[in-house]
Amino acid sequence: MSLFGLGRNQRTFRPKKSAPSGSKGAQLKKHIDATLGSGNLREAVRLPPGEDLNEWLAVNTVDFFNQVNLLYGTLTEFCTPENCPTMTAGPKYEYRWADGVQIKKPIEVSAPKYVEYLMDWIETQLDDESIFPQKLGAPFPPNFKDVVKTIFKRLFRVYAHIYHSHFQKIVSLKEEAHLNTCFKHFILFTCEFGLVDKKELAPLQELIESIIVPY
Repeated sequence: MSLFGLGRNQRTFRPKKSAPSGSKGAQLKKHIDATLGSGNLREAVRLPPGEDLNEWLAVNTVDFFNQVNLLYGTLTEFCTPENCPTMTAGPKYEYRWADGVQIKKPIEVSAPKYVEYLMDWIETQLDDESIFPQKLGAPFPPNFKDVVKTIFKRLFRVYAHIYHSHFQKIVSLKEEAHLNTCFKHFILFTCEFGLVDKKELAPLQELIESIIVPY
């Protein structure tokens, strides 16, 4: 079973979303890759001078979606309805699923089902050009930041579940450095733009403080 996705759980690996082609998005993506390559995550999350905040949020949202997808994909044979009958982050936090469209009242589902619903829900929004415009200069909706905040809040839950339920497995796969770097990048970006409420971050509070305090 190769770590990144050629095992029997192929279907949880969605095709990687790419930034809008030939556009601002592609340039911003290059900027992200270059600044990440420098190893300074603080620098990597900052809005580049003169850039549009919505464009920056959009490109990074696609990036974080891809990262979480890939990380979770390494765990699909361990995160099963039997092992994880509910979507939890430790004993105190349980997440129920509702998308406000098909499922209006939150329902209790297994962790893999929750993540599947979540990824489908995010993907639908990323593919909707009235929310994430693909064409250069096309306007973003007025509530764009709220949409991004909901996506980030829910992506955080996948990290919280991975850390609480599967960290030992991640260590045995020698993936912890990668997980920690991805999470650190995610949290610094979240804090830079105020995307997730503090109370939502509570399940990983100590870890988050260890990321933010050193700076």
